[in-house]
Amino acid sequence: MRTTIGYTVESIGYVVGAQGAVSFASQTFFGTEWGWLHKLVDLPSTAYLGIVVLGLALVAGGVKTRKAPQRRQTA
Repeated sequence: MRTTIGYTVESIGYVVGAQGAVSFASQTFFGTEWGWLHKLVDLPSTAYLGIVVLGLALVAGGVKTRKAPQRRQTA
């Protein structure tokens, strides 16, 4: 179960981080809107960097959860 949760959180983190990076780059360098985040919220460019950080935190949390050692219960 822990492995499944880790992979799920990690996958969501990749999507969120990628969307944040695409949105930041498109607003900052091209003056347009790419991705689907701008359809949900209207944020300034710097806020999209926060979304990238959130995505990286989700990836790190997913990897940590997935690689956490299993504890054996002794009866």
